[in-house]
Amino acid sequence: MEWIFYPMLGAAVLIAGLSLLLQRRRRWVDSGRSLDNSLAGCRSLLALTAHFQQHRGMSSAWLSGDRSFASKLDSKAREIDALFQSLRPVARSESDKPHPCLTPNDLSLLQRRWQELREKLAGLSVEQSIAEHSRLIEQLLQWLSALGEARLEPLVGDRGARGMVRNYASRLPALAECLGQARAVGLSVVTRKACSAVARVRLMFLIARAEALLKQAAEGDMRSAQAAGARLAVQQMAELVRTRMLVSSEISVTVPEYFAGATLAVDAVFGLIDECGRQLVGDGWSGQSGRPAGYAHSF
Repeated sequence: MEWIFYPMLGAAVLIAGLSLLLQRRRRWVDSGRSLDNSLAGCRSLLALTAHFQQHRGMSSAWLSGDRSFASKLDSKAREIDALFQSLRPVARSESDKPHPCLTPNDLSLLQRRWQELREKLAGLSVEQSIAEHSRLIEQLLQWLSALGEARLEPLVGDRGARGMVRNYASRLPALAECLGQARAVGLSVVTRKACSAVARVRLMFLIARAEALLKQAAEGDMRSAQAAGARLAVQQMAELVRTRMLVSSEISVTVPEYFAGATLAVDAVFGLIDECGRQLVGDGWSGQSGRPAGYAHSF
């Protein structure tokens, strides 16, 4: 009977081995698909956040009396409406999960709030506009942070990669939002050529908070040229605000100059966020037991 038993045993071992390899391969594919889908959702949220921030800054200048921003506001609003549509597949995918980070209903409610803001914008003060825009952005950042924690962090194995996820989905977006708020407040200041006590305190807080967030994010691996460029842009914006808007009684900065400098800092941080996303797919997965090295993703 041995001549029958041993071949059967060998065949069983071979089948078990093949089954294990297929299961592992399936996990690789599922993990890759999950990472791609989660990063796609994060990218859409980041894009919508950036456009809301720009609309907030333009609104501040427009409501402060610079009517040249009227057509830009209309164009930016159309871009925001299109981005809402890109988030619908993300919300539908999340709604199938036991603990969704956002749902189609959540997204519809936010879109309704955005339409209400557009309709009443002309009747708001600068401060009211900033507050309402910021509440919309805060919701986007909450969804983004939730996606990072619930969907991305479980897919990366080492501590350094988890820190990169937190930079990507939480710390750096919070930094960009601080700078975006400073852009909006500062634009109202330079348009009016006057800095109220409330605006002064707000700008001082936002710049200090941005510097603290930059330092916190730098605790991760941020030694690239992109990171150095972001640090420099944030430092230059902070110096501009402190030396030419807060110290002097006369506001010598022009609207185009301030908008360009602040936007450079915000864009530099978003560029650093993009770099973190690329590293998560490349360096973050190469060397992981569940992901083939050299996997490429267009970010």
